[in-house]
Amino acid sequence: MNEPKPRTLISVQERLRDQVAHALRAALISGELRPGVVYSAPALAADFGVSATPVREAMLDLAREGLVEAVRNKGFRVTELTERDLDDFTEIRALIEVPTVARLASTATREQLAELRPVAEEIVTAARAHDLIGYLEADRRFHLALLGLAGNARLVEVVGDLRKRSRLYGLTRLDQRGELVSSAEEHLELLDLLLAGDSAAVEACMVRHLGHIRSLWAEGQEEARAERPALRLGTT
Repeated sequence: MNEPKPRTLISVQERLRDQVAHALRAALISGELRPGVVYSAPALAADFGVSATPVREAMLDLAREGLVEAVRNKGFRVTELTERDLDDFTEIRALIEVPTVARLASTATREQLAELRPVAEEIVTAARAHDLIGYLEADRRFHLALLGLAGNARLVEVVGDLRKRSRLYGLTRLDQRGELVSSAEEHLELLDLLLAGDSAAVEACMVRHLGHIRSLWAEGQEEARAERPALRLGTT
């Protein structure tokens, strides 16, 4: 009878897969992985210094998120968004998030909102530390947790999917100019307005925040197209 694989081995494999996926997301954000280009798992594995298996598994995770798509017998192509794509995603997010968050000004408790402040501060800290992955991860947790206060799990799921599909490319130079910090600080402003119970001001802040994100993405896309860096990946 075959003995089961040790749990420690499975856990190591899962961690390696997660590390590779994390590095791939970082490469997408920085523009090292270029939209429209097909990358093979063996070639990426050579850059990582690992076998092709965890790379292929990580790429499948990214494919489920809509970040890449499988190309038969070749590898994975980084999906490319058009300006129209992002306009559509931003419009849908605004239709859902703006009124939902505005209503929280009268329904969310002070305790619930206070629990989100450390996450909002984490976003600002990450932006100031030029930690783009940390910034986006904290931003994701903040917005989805905030929407979760409305009590509609399906709504949170839809917005989470939209956020993945409207990911940001080429943010490195925007970060170097300090433009992410002002966007990060809007999360603290939003919390203060919610605590004040000012639904009109909350709505205006959300509209401005989503517009800010949209303009950051557009500028990042333009810079990413103008300057295509060579692929340099690492698992750290």
